[in-house]
Amino acid sequence: MGASDLAELLRSLKERSGLSYGVLAKRLHVSTSTLHRYCNGSTVPTEFAPVERLARLCKATPEELIQVHRQWILADAARGRKPQADGASADAAQPEPTAPAEEAAMTPIPDVAAAPPGPAGTPSSGPTPPASSNGRPQRAWRPRKAVLAALAVTCVMGSAALAVGLAGGGDDGKGPRPPGASSSRGTEVTGPGKPGKSGTSPVATPSSPKEKQEKESGEPAASAGPDGTVSPSPAGKQDGGDDKGGDDQGDAPLTVHTRPYAYESPCSQSFLVNRPPDQMPKPPIEQDAPAWVSELGAVTADHQFVKVTLQGTGTHTVVLEELHVRVDGTNAPLAWNTYAAGVGCGGDVATRSFGVDLDAGSPALTPMAGQRAFPYKVSRTDPEVFYVKADVKQHDVRWHLEVQWSSGSRRGVLRIDDQGRPFHTSGSTGRPSYQQPPGDTRWSPAPQG
Repeated sequence: MGASDLAELLRSLKERSGLSYGVLAKRLHVSTSTLHRYCNGSTVPTEFAPVERLARLCKATPEELIQVHRQWILADAARGRKPQADGASADAAQPEPTAPAEEAAMTPIPDVAAAPPGPAGTPSSGPTPPASSNGRPQRAWRPRKAVLAALAVTCVMGSAALAVGLAGGGDDGKGPRPPGASSSRGTEVTGPGKPGKSGTSPVATPSSPKEKQEKESGEPAASAGPDGTVSPSPAGKQDGGDDKGGDDQGDAPLTVHTRPYAYESPCSQSFLVNRPPDQMPKPPIEQDAPAWVSELGAVTADHQFVKVTLQGTGTHTVVLEELHVRVDGTNAPLAWNTYAAGVGCGGDVATRSFGVDLDAGSPALTPMAGQRAFPYKVSRTDPEVFYVKADVKQHDVRWHLEVQWSSGSRRGVLRIDDQGRPFHTSGSTGRPSYQQPPGDTRWSPAPQG
């Protein structure tokens, strides 16, 4: 009871979600081993918050959230129960004195005077209560633990309204809420090696610019860490903090770190944004690009330069056999304005990379500028860095990468994307173009041709 029932419920939610322990631990900001202890019942979290976040990440229904809260309360209440040691004195077994308020909450048990006597020579089933002034035995009262159990049941019943109210959000607490409602938690953002922090912030109203961009582009805006880097893709294995080995519950024995808005040169990148020039902030440098894109709902224009770092996690070498590009969706180019990230930098610098034409019927990666073809090898001490340059003129494309790997008798496919979302690149031919020359504070039309 208690911890085992809670662990069984958490395990069923985790298995149904299809997410690995490594992925869930990274999103919860706990180690993989800690999450294992939650799910096998050896540890009960001291607070409900991590259990709630785990249930939300696993897409728990409102009814399941209520059940999770109930099981956590019972497990937490059972945490302090210890069996009485053998040989304990009779005085130690007596209930503690109670205050008048506690006595009023106690429930009387049946009159012991009505109970039949036990067999001759055997002790009675319980101590005989003292007689009252009229000669009849007094009613015995349940000990304080019974009162605490009743209070726990009351808390469980009261949690139903709380869980239903919390169920309005998504797995990260940013789902739809009634107009005017406020969030009890802030957005969690992560950077490499820096766990995200949670705070209180208002929910964006449906008329906010960011939500408008998400609605038009068909995908949520990207999140970025405070240093401008993007967290590893949730499809890959995530560091658990105190794991010592390589493999974990069938995850790929390698980690992936992605920079979806790398610049091939300081002035090579342009973005499509659905805003007029007088509402645009200054262009971003590479380190600030993820936060800039997230805030404005921007989409990379014409080409996207993605930096991918792959590293082994265990003692065995991992062979990277092939790297493929997969298209998730294709539409007409976005009818937004184009804004250049830099001005007057000259031509692009030839960088060793893999190129892909997203306008092609079957886009494929091609080695460029001295980049050798696959396979490659990685290990814990020997990572590899790859650059992928995706070009598109005639379409608006969502896409991701897949790397085929093998290690000994194991093999699999690891998805590489932008924090669980596909990369998003759109052509900008014929769209109004703007630039902000160095030293200027306003956007002006870019020269044609």
